[in-house]
Amino acid sequence: MKEDTELLPAEEARARTLALVRPLPTEWVRWEDALGRALAEDVLAQRTLPPWDNSAMDGFAVRSADLAAPPPIRLRVGETIFAGQTPRQEVHPGTCARIMTGAPLPPGADAVVMRERTRPGPDSGTVDILEAVGAGHFVRPRGEDAREGEVLLPRGTPLGIPELSLLLGQGRGLVPVSRRPRVAILSTGDELCRVDDPAAGRIVDANAPALALAVQRAGGVPTVLGIARDSLEDVYRHLEASEGHDLVLTSAGMSVGEHDFVREALEKWGVTQDFWRVAIKPGKPLAVGRKGKTVYCGLPGNPTSSLVTFELFVRPALRRMLGHVDVEPPRVPGRLSGELKKAPGLAHYLRVTAEWREGDLWASPLSTQTSGVLRSAASATHLLHFPREASRLTTGDKVELFPLSWGA
Repeated sequence: MKEDTELLPAEEARARTLALVRPLPTEWVRWEDALGRALAEDVLAQRTLPPWDNSAMDGFAVRSADLAAPPPIRLRVGETIFAGQTPRQEVHPGTCARIMTGAPLPPGADAVVMRERTRPGPDSGTVDILEAVGAGHFVRPRGEDAREGEVLLPRGTPLGIPELSLLLGQGRGLVPVSRRPRVAILSTGDELCRVDDPAAGRIVDANAPALALAVQRAGGVPTVLGIARDSLEDVYRHLEASEGHDLVLTSAGMSVGEHDFVREALEKWGVTQDFWRVAIKPGKPLAVGRKGKTVYCGLPGNPTSSLVTFELFVRPALRRMLGHVDVEPPRVPGRLSGELKKAPGLAHYLRVTAEWREGDLWASPLSTQTSGVLRSAASATHLLHFPREASRLTTGDKVELFPLSWGA
């Protein structure tokens, strides 16, 4: 592949990665499978909700004009209306109706007095109203939630529980969403073995399973292609199995060592490299390219570097494929607890634990930031962005924190 010695800033690398992907084709799925995905098209309201003015409280439906005099005001009670029933009588001057939460407001009534603001009248069939209320009091108006024909939820809306409840209330059991990305994952290295086939002198491959879990959590469908040995032929042979996937992740083999064949194999496979190497630590030897409609991301081999680059570059790409509009990694302001130093040139993304104290989110860097140590990744709650040109941060400095998606 073409050599490129310039290190891209993380923001530019992410923008260039995102420019290679588009939302995947639309599919209609049952609501149970739509949680966490995004709408692939505008959804219009099919019905007006609520379909009628209804009571927000158990109480009495009244004419607010009858309550102009100082309370208590005695009214004659007509019918009792339960939720799901249709009122049979009009509320005339001097009368009211006993009503339950969710029941339609009867004709003539324009307000509801909650039961706790009334008392039984001295005569059977009467009630004393103990407060004056205006029109609309404790009334949920027709169409407050949705009106037929209006855009209920626009394309790109993330589908959480309230959004799906809203769609179900419209009688929509099927939801239009972008198809889940199919993601192939390949580990490389002579030193690796599978967890179910341990071998003396080798290291169990944790990268591919970890990336598969990260892909699954991000909404994709992972397929692990296995472990390619450190030869151009074996890496190429494994890449042949990536045909038909939307995204391919490789782990290791992206540097310039004698046994690093992934970039060469990708070029032979027909992948056009968009960029190689990013000005970050961990994760500098990141390569991204495309063949046809398939995007290839060559991730570093160190376990933590692999996870960090997934968070910063791969997860946003998966979100765009899934049709989300907001695809940037989430970030929150915080303050540093401790002191940090580095040479300018690379942006560091440090594993930290963060806790709220006195109204601020305080981040404490973990004792080790070595790329090969997974224990620090397991302990981290956020990544702390140590800017590229900065050389020192001290206690109390404002920092940018990236909440991690890989935790429990």
